Amino acid sequence: MELEAPSISQLSTVISQVAGPAFLLAAEAEFVGVLVSRLDRIVDRSRFLQSLSDDDPQVSLRSELPTLHKRAVSLHRSIHWTVGSGIVTSLLVILAFATAMLHFKHEYGAAIMFTVALTMFSAALIAFAREIRLAFSEVEQFSASRGDGN
Repeated sequence: MELEAPSISQLSTVISQVAGPAFLLAAEAEFVGVLVSRLDRIVDRSRFLQSLSDDDPQVSLRSELPTLHKRAVSLHRSIHWTVGSGIVTSLLVILAFATAMLHFKHEYGAAIMFTVALTMFSAALIAFAREIRLAFSEVEQFSASRGDGN
């Protein structure tokens, strides 16, 4: 069985249909960079706090460790969901071109995959929002301990 190449019109349609997922994929890649950067800072802070000797005047800062752990877990979840969303988005783009090559309808599969990708990305944003809330609570605790009312 010989495959018939898709027409320029079919390819043009597929390219226009994958523009949205392509933008989503770019956003996911950028978002992973932000998440990894935040996670790196948490890991560095945790290592610093754990390296403090018991007679160090800053040893009381170790009380931040449980919150840092919670933040790291939230970021890990967010990275997990974002990477999953990126994989589904990539598969969606591949599916669109593969079905064009095979002359299959892809609208239902593409719609389902795009919905799954957006759902996963939404889960990543929720986990990120939790991490931000934890980070802000640290700032509030610090301000309260210094007597800053703002």
